[in-house]
Amino acid sequence: MDFTQNKRIAQVNEQSLIIGVDVAKHKHVARAIDDRGRDLVKRLVFTNSYQGFLALIEWAKNLSEQHDRPNLLIGMEPTGHYWLNLAYYLKARDISVVVVNPMKVKRFKEMDDDSPTKNDTKDAKVIAQVMRDGRYHEPTLPEDVYAELREGMKLYDMIQEDIASIKAQMH
Repeated sequence: MDFTQNKRIAQVNEQSLIIGVDVAKHKHVARAIDDRGRDLVKRLVFTNSYQGFLALIEWAKNLSEQHDRPNLLIGMEPTGHYWLNLAYYLKARDISVVVVNPMKVKRFKEMDDDSPTKNDTKDAKVIAQVMRDGRYHEPTLPEDVYAELREGMKLYDMIQEDIASIKAQMH
């Protein structure tokens, strides 16, 4: 175990509210647990929109006050691109956002139960449990010029692939 993981584990204490979010195209599912892994409330299903993100924030703040857990930690799997909107939204509101490795979630779920079923509610809880164990990372979310540079490099790479394809067709 490295020292950075020890630091992440130390961040999760009796003042922490851990929220795991299973991200999908249209609807996300959130589950909240405490530092010992106990469910604090039933799931929250919210849309991948501004109103849905507001619902998540309101739900999280209410839970934080009800259970006296001011340290809010929200995590998700960085699969696809649907998680980016939520991550940028939470980052803009100074809420701690983390990502967990999808393979760790899959393996943790296999260890947790033998059921091969996959559903969003179970996945959200497994994400929260993986976070509780300190197996998460803080994502790099570029802003301003850096975001434009990343987008420009992505477009440049796409153009280079197109040029190579056209040259191959010409030959």
